Formats: sequence, structure tokens, C-alpha cells
Amino acid sequence: METPALEVQLQTLPSSPGVYQYYDKNQKILYVGKAKNLKKRVTSYFTKRHDSHRIGVMVKKIKEIKHIVVESETDALLLENNLIKKHQPRFNVMLKDDKTYPWICIKNERFPRVFPTRKLVKDGSEYYGPFTSFKTVNTLLDLIKGLYKLRTCNYDLSEEKIRNGKYKVCLEYHLGNCKGPCEAKQPEAEYNSNIEAIRQIVKGNFKESLQQFREQMKQHAEKMEFEDAQRIKNKIDVLENYQAKSTVVNPKITNVDVFSIVSDEGYGYVNFLQLSHGAIIRSHTIEMKKKLDETDEELLELAITEIRQRFSSKSKEIYVPFKVDAGEDVKVTIPKLGDKKKIVELSQRNAKYYRQERFKQMKIVDPDRHVKRIMAQMKEDLRLQVAPTHIECFDNSNIQGTNPVAACVVFKNGKPSKKDYRKFNIKTVEGPDDFASMEEVVFRRYKRLLNEGEDLPQLVIVDGGKGQLSSGVKALEALGLRGKIAIIGIAKRLEEIFYPGDSIPLYLDKKSETLKIIQQLRNEAHRFGITFHRNKRSKSALNTELEEISGIGEKTVIELLKQFRSVKRIKEASEKELAEVIGVSKAAIIYKYYKSKKET
Repeated sequence: METPALEVQLQTLPSSPGVYQYYDKNQKILYVGKAKNLKKRVTSYFTKRHDSHRIGVMVKKIKEIKHIVVESETDALLLENNLIKKHQPRFNVMLKDDKTYPWICIKNERFPRVFPTRKLVKDGSEYYGPFTSFKTVNTLLDLIKGLYKLRTCNYDLSEEKIRNGKYKVCLEYHLGNCKGPCEAKQPEAEYNSNIEAIRQIVKGNFKESLQQFREQMKQHAEKMEFEDAQRIKNKIDVLENYQAKSTVVNPKITNVDVFSIVSDEGYGYVNFLQLSHGAIIRSHTIEMKKKLDETDEELLELAITEIRQRFSSKSKEIYVPFKVDAGEDVKVTIPKLGDKKKIVELSQRNAKYYRQERFKQMKIVDPDRHVKRIMAQMKEDLRLQVAPTHIECFDNSNIQGTNPVAACVVFKNGKPSKKDYRKFNIKTVEGPDDFASMEEVVFRRYKRLLNEGEDLPQLVIVDGGKGQLSSGVKALEALGLRGKIAIIGIAKRLEEIFYPGDSIPLYLDKKSETLKIIQQLRNEAHRFGITFHRNKRSKSALNTELEEISGIGEKTVIELLKQFRSVKRIKEASEKELAEVIGVSKAAIIYKYYKSKKET
């Protein structure tokens, strides 16, 4: 229960939009959040029952609440983001991406230079970006240098100094990479025209540069200057080739940001695509560590604010897969079909691929963390009390009603533990009865584990629907283990998960890791059970064929099968061939037995 001081604070909170901050007894900030209605949102933390253990822990630590009222939800969104970045509260989502990104700078000077940088200097220069890697920046700058001749020196090319002949052209001029503005060999207007074209290319607009080059090529061709026309044609090819490499979406879709998210128990992965003039000019994915089991909506809202600030996005419209609050100045679109829908799906694919890559890296760098993450996900998906690090799965095999057997396979930390697999001959059940067989093997398995003082599993899975599950539950009840071990059933046809006492099944996402592990367990139990069943049937067949022969025992049968591989070949073997394997006397017995059968 909250302290009296907190009670007073809760009662006096305004019903306005704003940002709230929770502090512990040492005045250390625990959490920063935004709200459309401060009173409603903050009060809910103290009146609702929380499924999340982490929220419960945080609420117990809260000793003081501070709040800031703002004009609108947009202001609350931005203020929340700034406060989180400033204070890094313990229970807030952590963005795992704090590196400095490169920019392209067009320097504020006469005959501006164009170069990459990580530092933004407030001297009136133009900065475009940030870009997600230097590789992207260098590719773009290589394209620009191939199209336009720009100076690379850092001389002060003032009109007076050029007029007084202070500078001489350098090697770059003689190599054809610069037109020599330092000696007034290139007019300032022409150079600035190139800079304007470069601005458009960096923004993703290739249209004006292409039009300009095509016009120049036409003029050269009309004057019979075919070498110059070919040189311009080469530039057009380079520009068109670069444009084709960037994903062209639809020329009508311009100045739009696209966001999507995939998440698991501990992390959210948000992809950002920036569209300009029908092309994707930027793609970036960030990883966000959850602190309080935040929803996808909450994570995406935080990510949108952070990413748009980081990349200085001025787009007035965003595409997202579901409704979010992005602020009053931004139009939020949830595309339903066509090119807009496809671009959101592309963003989602990028987020999924990023998540898969992170998992692969995690397996290599920190395999324990990967296992813990999967176990935590299974615990959440299957509504378990503890993570199922030890799972056992049962399957019955009584094909055509003969030789009923059962198999138990064991997974530890999500992987098969084959040394712990067990197989069972059904002893107390007459005829094919799946339910009674399941009850028998579950009872025998855990009675033995209890007697031997072995560790019990956290989760038992039975292959089958409600009937098999009920049988497993009866066995656990008889042993006093009901409630101590979680038990579920999986029905084959629709992959339905059944719980004791619940007639409505759970349907897991077909792509979820939890379902994949359950399917793997079920398939492994089926394989192990079928193999045992086949072996038993084969042995049963041997008993009726070879061991019926007087004077022939099991060891002799095994020796013969090792050599001849089948009963049919033994029947067809000569007495001499049999004698080489089992001796003259036993060979004579078997040979005479099958010879007499042929004659009859």
C-alpha cells in the first residue's frame, strides 16, 4: 500500500497532459513516463494488479512523484524523450544505440567543399544526414565526385586573393578532378550551380541533375561535339545506375518516414525507412531493451520520437503498422494496400532480419543469454510460473493395435538431452487404449523419479488433445504432483495447446520459437517411440519365425541376422552358408526346418 504522502500526491494530480517522474527514498529517479491524463495514468500504477514482476518491484520503491504539465501530447512526447536521455532512469526502456553517425557537410565558404564528418560545427555550414554508415557516405561522395568537379583544398578562395594571384592550381587540376577556381579558371556561378545539384542528390532527388545532363548532352550533340556528348552520357549512366540501386518505391511517395517493430520478451527492434522522391534514402534499425514489459505501441512511440530527432527528420507523414501517438504535427497513416502497404511490410522484414542477426550473434558471443531469453519467452507464451529449463514429452505408439509402447523425450535448456530419453512397454493396459496408456507411463515415469530423488521437470507435454491430457493429469494427481509440475497437451491437427480444466485451447503464433520447440519435442517423441515400436515388432516377428525352431536360441538368431540381414535370406541360404556362421549342427537344424516347410 502506498504511503500517506503518496496518497496526497495521487489525489492532487491534474487531469492534464504531462510527464511524470517516480523517485525512490534516496531521491534517485526510477521512471519517466508521459500521459494524456496524468491523474488517470499515474493512479493506475497503484490501483491495478500488475502481471509484471518488474512493475511490482518498481511501484514498491516509489516514495515521491513529480510531474510537469504541458500544453499538448506532442510536448509530453518530446519532454519524456529528453528526460529519459538526460537521467537514464533504471526502469525506462534502454536504446542500445548511442554511436555518433556521419554527415555530409557542404562548407559555408566561397566555392564550398563537400566532405564527410562526424562533428557538427555551428558556422553556417549545411549538414545532410546523419547516415547510418561511412560506407553509404563514401558511396554517395564517390558518385558526386564522378559527376561534378569540386575542389578539395582548404584555401580561403576570397575574390581578392584570387584576383591577386595568391594561389596556383595543384595536381588535382592537372588530373582533371578540379576546374581550378583558385586561379579563376571556373566561374563562381557554375560552381554554385553544381553545389545546388549536389544538394538535391544528397536529398535523394536525382531528377534535376538528370535533366541538366540530358540538356548538356543534347547541346554537345547539336554542335557535333560527340566526345563531350559521350562524356555527359557516361555521367547520366552513372547517375541512373546509382538511382536504380536504391529501392524505388513509387515517385508519388515522397518525404515520408516508415516505422515498424518486432519484439520478444526482453527487447524491441524498430526499423526506420526514410523515403524521398520515391526512393528509400535511409534504413536504420535500433534495439530497445524493455524494462517494464512495455507494449509494442509504447516502444514504437518512444522510438519514433528518438529516431526523428536523431536523424533530424522533417517529414510531415509517417507510415506505421498500427495506430500510434506521434504528435500533433505528424500525420499517421496505417496503409491497408498497394505500394504504401508494401513499404511497411519491407520495413517489418528489415526489423525481423535484424532481430535474427542479433540472435545469431548472441548465440556466438553469449549462448547463456540466448537460452535465458528463449526460456523467458516460453514462460510468458505458455503462462507458466517458472521458466521451463527441463521439459519432458510423452508419445504413445500402438500401430495397428500391436505391441503398445510409449516414449518420453527430455529437453534441457531448449535442446534434446538424449541420455535422459526413456521408453516404456505398456504393462497394465489390454488392447489399444491411448488414454489409459498415457496415464500408466506418466505415473511410472514420475513415481520412479520421486523414488530415486531425481529432479522433476518444470513442464510436461503429452502428445494429444484433451483426453490424453486428462490421463496425464490423473497420474500427477495420484502422485501428489498436481500443481507442482505444469502439464499441457498438443493436438496434432491445428497445433492446439490444451490446459487442464480449460476447454478453450491456446493457439501460438505459427512462427514463434515456443511453438517450434514444442513441435520439435513432439516430433522427437514420435520418432523415438516409432523406432522403439518397430524394433519391438521386428523382435516379435523373430520370436514367431526363428525362435520357434527347437534348439535355436536368441543368440543364434542375432548372429544369423547380423550376417544375412533378414529372415528371408536365412530361408534361402544353403546349409554350408549357414554353417559358416553358426556351426554345422545348428545349420543342419535350420536348413532341415525350412526345407520341410517348403515341401509341405
